Amino acid sequence: MLVGLIRHGLTDWNALGKIQGQSDIPLNEEGRKQAALLAERLKHEPYSWDFVITSGLLRAQETGEIIAASLGIPVYDPDSRLMERAFGQVEGLTAAERETLWGLDWKLKDLGQEKDQEVQERALAFLTELGERYSDKNVLVVSHGGLLAQLYRALYQDKFTERIGNLSLTILEKDEQAWEPRLYNCLKHLQE
Repeated sequence: MLVGLIRHGLTDWNALGKIQGQSDIPLNEEGRKQAALLAERLKHEPYSWDFVITSGLLRAQETGEIIAASLGIPVYDPDSRLMERAFGQVEGLTAAERETLWGLDWKLKDLGQEKDQEVQERALAFLTELGERYSDKNVLVVSHGGLLAQLYRALYQDKFTERIGNLSLTILEKDEQAWEPRLYNCLKHLQE
């Protein structure tokens, strides 16, 4: 089984440096173009995909729909466990705004943000269930940078720490014991 983990395409809030969290922000035109570029890449890769599942937030859902339409595969019902981390009071704020309000260590303050462990638990629960239910399928999953970063941390500790780029592709392969990374945070479809 292969799972292709994709961070949604660019939004206006991404471009402005605002934390989106669970705010339902749509893709912008650049984000739509990014999704089409990844879809085109996936058409020419040596493996095929059976379906797409997304978080249900508009930016992830739209990314998934663009890719699925291009590949001619279905989009399954969204799964709320794929939602971005809730960021509480910091949602909608830029780095400068966050630092002005709460200082450089704003991440250490309790501002209503979801804890790392909570995000990791729901991401791992999703991946475990996906592996059990669809062990004979190859699945594309469209989610969010914060959730994906916590999933990779839960699976691989500090092996992968770089920022998850918009429309990045990570491919994990399930063997009997674990999820083995075949590709990590790849953006070559945006650089060609």
